[in-house]
Amino acid sequence: MTAVRPAELIAVASLNGDEQTKTFENCIKCTVCTVYCPVAKANPEYPGSKQCGPDGERLRLKSPEFFDDVLKLCTNCKRCETACPSGVRIGDIIASARGKHGRKPLSLTTARDFVLSHTDLFGSLATPFAPIVNKLTEQSLVKKAMHHTIQVHDHKSLPKYSHGTFRRWYKKHVADQSQYRRQISYFHGCYVNYNDHSVGQNFIRVMNAMNIGVQLLEREKCCGVPLIANGFHAKAKKNAELNVSQLEKALESRSESVISTSSTCAFTLQEEYPHVLDVDNQKVADKVHLFSRFMFGEWREGNIPKMKPLNKRIVYHTPCHLERSGDHIFTIELLKMIPGLEVQVLDSECCGLAGTYGYKRENYDVSMKIGHGLFEKIDHSQADLAVSDCETCRWQIEENTGLSCVHPLSLIVEALE
Repeated sequence: MTAVRPAELIAVASLNGDEQTKTFENCIKCTVCTVYCPVAKANPEYPGSKQCGPDGERLRLKSPEFFDDVLKLCTNCKRCETACPSGVRIGDIIASARGKHGRKPLSLTTARDFVLSHTDLFGSLATPFAPIVNKLTEQSLVKKAMHHTIQVHDHKSLPKYSHGTFRRWYKKHVADQSQYRRQISYFHGCYVNYNDHSVGQNFIRVMNAMNIGVQLLEREKCCGVPLIANGFHAKAKKNAELNVSQLEKALESRSESVISTSSTCAFTLQEEYPHVLDVDNQKVADKVHLFSRFMFGEWREGNIPKMKPLNKRIVYHTPCHLERSGDHIFTIELLKMIPGLEVQVLDSECCGLAGTYGYKRENYDVSMKIGHGLFEKIDHSQADLAVSDCETCRWQIEENTGLSCVHPLSLIVEALE
């Protein structure tokens, strides 16, 4: 596939909202986007990226009546954009159209979408009672009830919550980080804050081993991608505006960069804010990095912690948004630098979960069909572990294969002397 070159990304990033929409005029109607669309392959009801994106936008500009709810079948995986030889932001066009023209009438499925997307609200409510919430949501009767009411498929297991938040753990347990000469700020995201503190804990440990201090942003909201995917664009924009102000404040202090351990969070902060939500992030975009891009630069310059051999074989799955950004190469190279680690890079393909998409009853079968080939490759790999930078990819892989799937940082921490 042909990735969009950095120069093209910079050129498009400089456009205002109206001019971004006009990028559909660059479409040469080659249909390669539809060929690479995982939904179009698995669901005959979805007309494909070209028809829903550039072709549909031409009609929607004439009249909103041309908006079709079939756009909700798009997973926002961005593989259409990765494949496009003309740099058309097809996924952004579709997401923007859903935010501008989509309607959410009151229904049980609207309530489901609200619960799945408002991660800060429900994470704050659930973490104080995490053991009880986790026990309830794994009960078959509860799953059946959700399946028939709010239409969360009963074959899916909802993510487990941690007891308390990562931010609270940081305040109580992290040693004074100001002792380090170099400082970075950490955008931890909802998953680390409410679901799995270990990713953030591992990140701090590795950064400190590299003599770099880790500060949290003064305030932080969900990056907004689940809100965008479920049609709550107004709320996503409010989150984006707050996050950008906090990123600016952090970079005006001692922090040299803002690092994310989630491939989707990093991509959203950099790309979705200006192109989907029309939130200006030009002051901070080039200072926001995925952990692997930042760490690879440090390791290449010699700032690499001492590590012992792991003597393990792993398979690496590239998340869709990470391939779109082009940063997957940094994670792959980091893994290859861990002594004794045998790395098999799987052919890039969507896992099918796509955030909240695969949890919905109406999307479950398509989700599983999309991920089927990936699951088979992992099960036949004879590896010890699967590895991926994306939390939802890890959930999907663990639920549908025989391997545990971990964040790359867990292997780096395991290798630290």
